Amino acid sequence: MKRSKAWLCLLFLPLLALLGAREGAVPALSPEPTAYLALTFDDSPNGETTERLLDGLAARGAHATFFVIGEQIASQEPILRRMAAEGHQVGNHTWTHRRLDTSGCVGLHELVRTEEMLCAVAGGEKHWIRPPWGFASAETLREAEAPLIYWSLDTEDWRVLNAERIAQCIVDNARDGDIVLLHDSYGSSVDAALMAIDTLAARGFAFVTVEELFARMEVVPERGCLYCRPDQLREVK
Repeated sequence: MKRSKAWLCLLFLPLLALLGAREGAVPALSPEPTAYLALTFDDSPNGETTERLLDGLAARGAHATFFVIGEQIASQEPILRRMAAEGHQVGNHTWTHRRLDTSGCVGLHELVRTEEMLCAVAGGEKHWIRPPWGFASAETLREAEAPLIYWSLDTEDWRVLNAERIAQCIVDNARDGDIVLLHDSYGSSVDAALMAIDTLAARGFAFVTVEELFARMEVVPERGCLYCRPDQLREVK
């Protein structure tokens, strides 16, 4: 009789483990990733939505890159410090979201001003740059003191505003080494990013910062270049 009960317990253990996994557990990242993806969030930080995103990334062991608007830092310094403390990459998105292809020295000054603020609050130096709207000039590339990062997968989350559709866009199109464009100012984008992580992590993807992505692909970024991904440049005229 005791032996029969023991066998029944052994039979039910896998079922219990499965039920436990389905009750709110967060899917774990693959212990041996087969692909790497960099999720990037522009126009950061954005208060509650950014904090919710950071909570979700922390629960999943995922890292991301946040391109920060300088004028938004002063009122949200704790969020910026949290980004840096939790291993995320903090980048420069100008002071007022100014275009860098037509603004000349004014745009370059905005980069310098934001860089000084980022150094003071988050630490580090020569923070990588995401030109607002992806627009940059030859002068910007020549004068900027840090790598400029474009993207290889545009979710158009600002237009779609639907978490399921944005997540599906990432899941359907993500390739090893891609840099994904999102915005943490939208709750739908936060939900979509976490949904995509859960799905792609089960397929062997790991989620890293842009800087980590370059290192994993053994690419040293050069000044004067605008990168869509570590192995692809975007032409600037």
